[in-house]
Amino acid sequence: MINMQQLLATSVPGPTVGGRGAPSRRRRPSAAGPGVAHVPLMLMALLLTLLTLAAPTHGYLDDRQPVYLEAKIGSYVILDCPVDFPQDEPIPYVLHWNKDNKPVFTLYDGVLNAYETFIGRVTLLNNDILYGKASLNLTSIRESDNGWYECKVIFPNRVPNKRNNGTWFHISVLGGTLLRVPPVNQTVLEGDPAFFHCIVQNPETMFVEWYKDNELLLEYYDLAQRSMMGPDGSLTINPTQMSDLGFFTCEVRNSANDTQSASAYLNVQYKAKVVYADKEVYIPFGQSSVLNCHFRSNPPLKNLRWEKDGFLFDPYNVQGVFYNRNGSLQFDKVDDSHAGRYSCTPYNDLGTDGPSPIINVIVQRPPFFTIKPKLVYVTKMGGTVHMHCDARDRDGYHIPQITWIKKDGSLLPYGRFSVNGGNLTIEDIVESDRGIYGCQAINEAATMTADAEIMIENVSPRAPYNLTGNSTDTSITIRWAPGYIRQYLEYIIWYRLADAPEWRTLKVSNKHILEATITNLQPAREYEFMVLCQDNYGDGMFSKAFRYFTKPTEFEQPENGLQDALLQFSQIGSPRNFYVRKEQDNFVAHWEPPELGLDQLRFYILRWWVEPQHKLHGSAETSETRYVLENLDEDELYTFQVFALSTTNYTSGSNEFEIYVYPYRRVKLMTVSGVLILLFCLAVISTLLYMKRNRIRKLREAENVKI
Repeated sequence: MINMQQLLATSVPGPTVGGRGAPSRRRRPSAAGPGVAHVPLMLMALLLTLLTLAAPTHGYLDDRQPVYLEAKIGSYVILDCPVDFPQDEPIPYVLHWNKDNKPVFTLYDGVLNAYETFIGRVTLLNNDILYGKASLNLTSIRESDNGWYECKVIFPNRVPNKRNNGTWFHISVLGGTLLRVPPVNQTVLEGDPAFFHCIVQNPETMFVEWYKDNELLLEYYDLAQRSMMGPDGSLTINPTQMSDLGFFTCEVRNSANDTQSASAYLNVQYKAKVVYADKEVYIPFGQSSVLNCHFRSNPPLKNLRWEKDGFLFDPYNVQGVFYNRNGSLQFDKVDDSHAGRYSCTPYNDLGTDGPSPIINVIVQRPPFFTIKPKLVYVTKMGGTVHMHCDARDRDGYHIPQITWIKKDGSLLPYGRFSVNGGNLTIEDIVESDRGIYGCQAINEAATMTADAEIMIENVSPRAPYNLTGNSTDTSITIRWAPGYIRQYLEYIIWYRLADAPEWRTLKVSNKHILEATITNLQPAREYEFMVLCQDNYGDGMFSKAFRYFTKPTEFEQPENGLQDALLQFSQIGSPRNFYVRKEQDNFVAHWEPPELGLDQLRFYILRWWVEPQHKLHGSAETSETRYVLENLDEDELYTFQVFALSTTNYTSGSNEFEIYVYPYRRVKLMTVSGVLILLFCLAVISTLLYMKRNRIRKLREAENVKI
């Protein structure tokens, strides 16, 4: 607090006595008296005092509230320290971070310095928009990091050189019962040793194990041979290799089986190097092609230089040749002038490990088809299909390798196909044989493919099936299983409000994604969906209609009337993990109750269909999570599905499950019949033998009587 008398004494100096001050002059006493003359001076002093108290403080605020932080050993903590520039204009500044009045980190003239045990563990976050420009990231927390931290910002070219910058932090280190000093991130050059701390509290009673990328270090045989663990648990890798890059974790375990772990990252840097190069590369004449340079680089690649026939090869000066982002050469249209002996040399900030071996690039004519298979082959079940294909390459007389594949990735039917030259024959056609086939002509330069499709009469392609859904209050995500697979397919979602006449459509952009999310829907409304699958000819089939509710908008404590109104939109989840298996003499269906809306469950509805006609064969209702299936026809393929029915008549279906009912009764009947026939035959044979024996005996007796 400013003393008023001192302020008056300094603001209104009196005459100087015996000095060099101005000579004193006598003044006539005022008629108002001496007290009245000091009133204006007192008012002025009071005004100055108020202005002084109201003026902003330009010094460092020692009474700023501290920030208390907690961190576990081995983790990290961010000390957020903003910088208040004068007039919000960035100017040069000096940053000091102190711990218990000892320097931790400084930034001066663009040079960063960390001190003692903080080397390699502190990072300035001056370019992070989430934190202030003086913020610090302290990693690999250890017990000694516990204490007070101070952030100070100084402006050396300004008076005063401090503003209201700076913050006090207190870090409390938790969980230091086992690990005292965790490992710290390391950056080393390949070939140099790397060292990771893992100092435990009591090495005699604690055991340390090291992991790399969550795998036990001993599993890496080569790395384990180059690693050594010290008596305190610390790890040394000497020498390092570029494959050592990754996360290293030390796990400490005591006699009570308590564990604590901490991780650090090893960044192994090396000169850019070529790791692999083909001796010969064939590129197809008249087509586009790529010549790759297989390299590894850390730090990242800066430049990649190509040479051809011993001279610098600059794609910018060669028409039709370009650089790709990874440094490879892109030939837009290959011609004979592109043949030659190439080599590549990668560079990074550390330099290069040298050029690649010579890559001999050969321009070769790609295969071309002399006989192509027909686009479509129509056959019947059990029939035979012959698909013809032949190709040539090089000079037009050489025959390339010709193979056949099925474009959906499945194998050709085992035991029912044969390839003669380039011709494919499939016998005893079954439903699974339909689809797209490809005749591939292959040589060293390229692979050419001619497609053909097998279609079976009276067997229509299956539409998308097994539709399931998931919803929010404004969107529904639909998933489905593909009915059949062709090379060119697209899916279109048809949807509408359940009570609306007009349909809307949504095209799925990626044919390999079997789900779609429809947005901008109304809350607590039922929508109807169908999935249309189309090929490039425009032919397709719709799935079965599928209905699903969007979730109602959440309300806080809705009143009874509103709650009753929302009940009609109450959903129930699908039964889970549905399957059917044979138990003793019957088939039994099992499932788990739904996770959502179990309190709204009325009962389950189990249905099963005969395939491939997909004809409903039976239906049953139950409140249990299992059902014994009786009277299933033998030698039939069935599809089963269970539905959960809510009290608001909302249903939700499980996954579909297919099972084939083996003809047990028929086989049993045939077996019993065979046994009975065999017994009957044995009985007949025994009777005949008995009668024959009696006849022989009677004949012998008759002969004896005559004698």
